[in-house]
Amino acid sequence: MFGDMMSQMEEMQKKMREQLAAASFTAEVQDGAIQVSCSGAREITNVSINPEKLEMSDHEAVEDLLLVAINRALEQAAAYEAEQGKAAMGNMLPGGLGDLFG
Repeated sequence: MFGDMMSQMEEMQKKMREQLAAASFTAEVQDGAIQVSCSGAREITNVSINPEKLEMSDHEAVEDLLLVAINRALEQAAAYEAEQGKAAMGNMLPGGLGDLFG
């Protein structure tokens, strides 16, 4: 019984990792001046900077905006991961207890 439960849990974790890797999130700042994309596994997959919308000589401002965009994309990925984990836990619990976590 315990072995079956562990096997089921490992399978669910594998599926969740695959789902996270396949998901994509993009955040932008300053009307698209900087866009950052990441996977649900929180890996940055793309950074796009539109120099026409930025004062490129102000390096500190560009760096700050880049950090904001990165953090926003990673926050989206983290929220998605939490949502998926909550759903997975709800599916694992016996009937009637699936709503235990909200």
